[in-house]
Parts: sequence; structure tokens; C-alpha cells
Amino acid sequence: MTETHYLSDWQPYPFNVLETRLEFDLAPKGTKVKSEIRFHRNSPGDLVLDGAGLRTKALRIDGREIAPTDLRQTESSLTIAQSALPEGDFTFSAEVEIDPEANTALEGLYLSGGIFCTQCEAEGFRHITWYPDRPDVMAPFHVVLRSDKPVLLSNGNPVASEKGRAEWHDPWPKPAYLFALVAGDLVAIDDHFTTRSGKPVDLHVWVRPGDQDRADFAMESLKKSMIWDEEVYGREYDLDVFNIVAVDDFNMGAMENKGLNIFNSKLVLSSPATATDLDYERIEGVIAHEYFHNWTGNRITCRDWFQLCLKEGLTVFRDQSFTSDMRSAAVKRISDVQTLRARQFREDQGPLAHPPRPDHFQEINNFYTATVYEKGAEIIGMLKRLVGDENYRKALDLYFERHDGQACTIEDWLAVFHDATGRDLTQFKHWYTDAGTPQLTMIEDWQDGHLRLTFRQETPATPGQSHKPPRVIPIAIGLISPNGDEVLPMTVLEMTEAEQSFVFRDLGARPVVSLLRGFSAPVIIRREISADDQALLLAHDTDAFTRWEAGHDLALAALMALATGGEASAGYSDAIGALLAHAETDPAFTALCLALPGDDAIATALAARGITPDPDAIHAAREGFARDLASRHEAALSRIYATMAPVGAYRPDAEGAARRSLRLACLALLSRLDEGDRALVLFGSAENMTERLGALGQLIAVGRDQESLALFRQEFAANRLVMDKWFMVQPHRASPETAVARAKALAARDDFDWKNPNRFRALLGGFSANHAAFHQADGSGYDFYADWLIKLDPVNPQTAARMCSAFETWPRYEAGRREKARAALQRIAAREGLSRNTSEMVTRILAAGS
Repeated sequence: MTETHYLSDWQPYPFNVLETRLEFDLAPKGTKVKSEIRFHRNSPGDLVLDGAGLRTKALRIDGREIAPTDLRQTESSLTIAQSALPEGDFTFSAEVEIDPEANTALEGLYLSGGIFCTQCEAEGFRHITWYPDRPDVMAPFHVVLRSDKPVLLSNGNPVASEKGRAEWHDPWPKPAYLFALVAGDLVAIDDHFTTRSGKPVDLHVWVRPGDQDRADFAMESLKKSMIWDEEVYGREYDLDVFNIVAVDDFNMGAMENKGLNIFNSKLVLSSPATATDLDYERIEGVIAHEYFHNWTGNRITCRDWFQLCLKEGLTVFRDQSFTSDMRSAAVKRISDVQTLRARQFREDQGPLAHPPRPDHFQEINNFYTATVYEKGAEIIGMLKRLVGDENYRKALDLYFERHDGQACTIEDWLAVFHDATGRDLTQFKHWYTDAGTPQLTMIEDWQDGHLRLTFRQETPATPGQSHKPPRVIPIAIGLISPNGDEVLPMTVLEMTEAEQSFVFRDLGARPVVSLLRGFSAPVIIRREISADDQALLLAHDTDAFTRWEAGHDLALAALMALATGGEASAGYSDAIGALLAHAETDPAFTALCLALPGDDAIATALAARGITPDPDAIHAAREGFARDLASRHEAALSRIYATMAPVGAYRPDAEGAARRSLRLACLALLSRLDEGDRALVLFGSAENMTERLGALGQLIAVGRDQESLALFRQEFAANRLVMDKWFMVQPHRASPETAVARAKALAARDDFDWKNPNRFRALLGGFSANHAAFHQADGSGYDFYADWLIKLDPVNPQTAARMCSAFETWPRYEAGRREKARAALQRIAAREGLSRNTSEMVTRILAAGS
């Protein structure tokens, strides 16, 4: 039976680790690891160490073999009796052997295309040697690497290097999850950086030979991140060297190991011909994220894994702020909200709901979730909004000063804000401890020039949590007059009660409320608002988010009506017409407004109103609505499509990306009318991957893709990252009727390397994003997906478990689909030897339908 870990059971480790020394003799099948760990006792007790899959050769205390009677070993732990330990400080040493080549789970030390690399978060270090593998045990590391590989890297600063041997020392105490090594045939692009205090730092981005011409943007992103962190947070880098390494086989996007960041190659390598605008933005943002972890995650880490959002939520907020400063703040905010609603709101409303700081878990790898990351970031944003910019910076300075070198908790974090600002955050803490998305209802009362706004908040029950007390909710609003003027600039209302009213007096005419500006809190809004008022907000609101939200809600209402057999109002189409007349003034915003709500968003909105969503009806409604919209505005869309054609050489900046995004948004609508004629021309003439892939997607959608797909494959067959796009776009953009067969055909190809997480996620993720295809009434989509999860689980349980979330909404559909989804899930659950990762996820998802 899988063990459940509870926050309430946490106890401090009875020993400090004073120093960790490691020696690696690297070999694919038999890597030898020698460790020397210097311990200091804090309290009585046995020495308990973590380990998994280790072939133990020797165990010693202060150089003496440990008697077998003093040892107790299980599959996951090694216990040395207190009676065998000296009274004072002592050194535990071990010699073990591990098999990197057989490590398909990609946890600990493994091989990726001949490159030795590590992934130790959350509990991967125990696959390397015996160690107290918990984040609150921190120590400086000294590492020796021996291998015939030409490049040998580890954390910290280089101490010595000769052929076949390298020595590294990291002076900053760190937990084992931040340990890293890389050994392989690699080449680097090199640069340098001087901190504001004058410290020189050598910078290296390591890639496979032949990829170095696609690493320049990653290096530039790193330098921008270093400058930004100094200017905005006052944080300087603290080692002599900073290394980034790109590897092909990686379960996550990247890892912030101290001084040696290991990245999924898709988040390092870029060129105009192979990377889209979104790829460039992600590379810039993720490199910043991992670099920012140097302080918010490394120098200050989390005491236990229940506190994961302490480091991740704060660092996501920091990388979002960085991208806002580098690109368009308005577009970035809207994009972040779209992601939050698509992933985290869905998580909150289903069987996988959990607080940003959970109070229990079975498998910690299953809690690297949108709730921990994206909602964690929203909580930081609310806190900053409540205390103000100046107090936020004051609190962060105190946080870095007080907790440098420590492993901390959410309580430590909130205490810093209390001490810096005097603000009581007891009620605010519910954002960390309570699951679910609050629903905020607003009722308006207009009388004699006075507007009373009454808000009611309620958070629905979630698994394991029923009663949810009121939270602190910052509600940013403005008031727009009937003629479009702003009569009340942005004001933040602070709601603390279950019901609360605010009055605005002496207004000349009844205004339209611009509600939740900047998405000031992660809540679901319930309000009565007319289509005319939404159109007014879209046309005149001074806040970009609420302008976009008004258009989104108009489109959503129309699509819901069509999907349930009704008629769509003309409000959205009219508003789009007005917007297109001035599209060139803000192309990125216009592109966002032209992008219709997705099928899953429509299904979610229908289910929230108690209507059983029909995936086929939703898909048909969306396609028909898009065709009608294109037909009505064909002239304007055609004009803008031509106007937004490339000017000069490709540049991955915000201005160029905005023009391309608007051009492709127009193409998506026009392709419904011309059956892909424009897309075919663009595919042949495009000089960048953004437009090439965008055109290919439209050709697939209209069924004119075979020749273009063959040309694409012929040109990029040797480029593994571009071929991931080829595998992803086909099941994603195919018609629901053909997507399952297409996905099966792709999965049968020799170049479908399903053991590579990127390739697996490309095909299966692209397929599950095709809402009507995944939810085929005959259950074929569920069966295809379940077959592959069953196949992947014994090889890479972490990736298999995370991809189970595609099933999390299954109970909201009609009985036939529910039973087929349930059968597919039960088939996964019944597989003999199912990993605890996937078992936990499937069990929780199945429970939602009971």
C-alpha cells in the first residue's frame, strides 16, 4: 500500500550535514559512486538515509566497516543504529554502483543520447547514493568526476581539471535535490558578465556539436535575467561561473541546480527557421525562471516538499514580471490568465484539486502542478497588490537578509511581510491552505447618482475540504461612463467578509463597472452584464485585461448559445468589426481578441451552468461561428493579413511577434473561407517557423496537408525539436473524425521515440488538446490515450502520471462517454505493477465519478 505523507508529521532531521564529498567513476552500466558525508548530531536517534536501486559495495563510519547487526536496509532506506555512531561529529562513507543506461525514468543519474546528466528534484538523489534526501538538509558539496567524456561539469566553481578528471566545489549549502553533474561530448558558447559590485562571472551554454548556432538567444536571455534581478530585486550572482546545459531527454522544462542549470533542449535551442515566437518567449522566460531560483529556491529553499509553492510560486511571479518588462505587459498578463484558467481553474474544479500548500501527498512528483506554480504566482501578485510596491520590496529585502542559507516555510514567508509592513496576514494565509477557486458574485444597485456594489464570495467544496472561510480578495475596479470616459480610475477594494458592499457617490450617470482589472485575484466572477456594456468595455476600457475579458465573454456567450441549439447575438461580431478598424495600433491585443474561446473552455462554462457539454456540438458551433465571423469581416481581415506581412529580417522581439500573431489570427479565420489557399501560399513562402507552422496547422484543419507535411518532414527530419512540432500539430489540428486514426498512424512510425518525453508529450498532448477527438463518443480517443499511458508507465512513471490529467474532466459528460472514460481509467488502474505515481493520479481521477 502506498504511504501517505502528512505535513503534520514533519520532524526536523536529527543531524546536520557539515560537508558532502562525492566521487564518480562514470560508466553507462556501472557507475561507481563514493560518498563521504560529515554529520553533526542534533538529537538522539538512528541515522536514517534514503536510497533506491543502489548496489551497495561498502558502508563505513569514520573509516570502519559497519557491522551487519547495526544495519537495517529496505528498498528505500538504510538505518544505522544509534549505538554504532560516535558521540561527536562523524563521517559516513559509502561505495555504491548504479546503472545510468537503464534509468529510463530519468530520475537521478541517467544517459541522454550518450550524455550523463542528473535530475534530482524532488527525490532523485536517492537513486545516486545513500543520503538524507530531504530539502531541509543542506551542505556544501565537493565533487570529483572521472570519465572519458571531454566535458565534466558539476555545481559551484571549478577547482581542478585534467583529461578524464574534473573537480568542483560549491561553497553554498544546498539540499541534495539541487545537486547536478553533466558529462558528455559538448560544445559551449561563452560569454561573461560583471555584477554591479564588480564580480566577474564566466557564462557558458553547453549544447551538442552542431547546435551551437542555435544557442545565442539563450545566452542573451541569461544576461538580461542577471541584469533584471540586480535592478528589480537587488540580487547578484554569487559564483565564478554559470553553466546551462541542453539535453534531449528531460521530464521537466529545466532545473535550477546551483550554478549548473540543466535544460530540456527545446528551451535552449532556437533559430528563426526552427523556433516559433512562442518558443522564443518560453526560452527567455524559463531561462529567467531558473536563474531567479538562484535566490528564490537555492540560497533560500523550502523546508519540506509541502512548501513547494514557496519557491515555485515566487519564482514564477518573478519570471512573469521579467517577461512583462521585456515584452508587452498587457499581452503577458492576458496570456498568463488564459493559462491559469485553462490549467489551474480546471484543476481546482476537479478531482485533482489541492491547496497551493497541500497537507498530504503520496507521490510528490504529482504535485508539480498549475496550483503550486501558477496559482502560487497569483498569490504573490495579490500580496504585492495589497501591500504596495514599496512595502513589497522592503519585505523581500528582509526575506533575503533573514533567511539566506535556510530552508523555510510559508509561515516564514508571511512573517517577513508582517514584520516589514505590520500587516496581519492570518486571513490571507487561506490562499495557501485552502483548495478551490473562489466564486465572486457582484450585484449592482444604482439610486440617485450613487452606485452600491455588493460582493459575495464562496469557495466550493473540494476533495478533503468542505467549509472554506472567507478570503482576502483584492478587487481592482474602474468605472466607465456611457460615453466611454473613465469616471473612476483604478481603485483596489479589499474584500475580507463573505458579503461586503462598497458605495460610490455623486456620479452623473450610471457607469459600467470595469471589474477585476489586471485580474487582481484568481476568482470566478458572477455578474449580470449586457452585451452592450461588454461592447462598451471592449471599445473604451483603459485596462487591457478587462477589455479583452469583455470580448472573450461576448464570444463565449455566443458559442454557448450555438452549442446548445440557440442563436448567437451579434454583439461580439459588431465589437470585432470596430476593433479591426484600428487593429494595427495594437496588433498583439487584436490577435488575442480574435482568438475564440477553445472547445474545452466552452465545455467548462456549460458545465458550470449545469448543462452537460456535447463535444461534437461544441466543435460544430465553434467552427460555424468562426466561419460566419470571417465571412462578415472578410475585407478587413484580408487587408490586415496583407498589412501584417513581414518587413525586413525576422526578429524575435515583441513588435515582430505581435505582427505575426495578428497575421496568423486573420489567417485562421480566412482559411474557413478560402479552404486554405492563403495558408498554402504562406507555407511555401514563409521564412520563419512561426508562420510556417501556423500555415501548416490551417492546412491540416481544412484537409489540404499531405504535400506540405511531406515537405516539412523532408526538410526537418534530422531536427528532433522541429519534428516534435510535426508530431504535435497533426492530431491537434486534425478533424475530430480523423484525429484518432491519424494519432495511431503517427504512433506506429519508427521515428515516434515514445521513450523521449518531448516526443511522447508532442503526440499525446497534441491529441488530448483536440477536445472533440479525445472525447469521441465511441471511446476510441480514451482507449488510444490509455493504451499509451499503460505502455509508458513502467518506463517513465513521472511523465505518464502527469499526462493522466487529460482525463480529469470525464464526469461532466453524458453517460455514454462517462462509462467509456471510466473503463479506460479502470484499465490503467488494473495494470499489474502500476507505478505509485500513476496509481495515485488515476485513483484520484476515478474517485470524481463515484
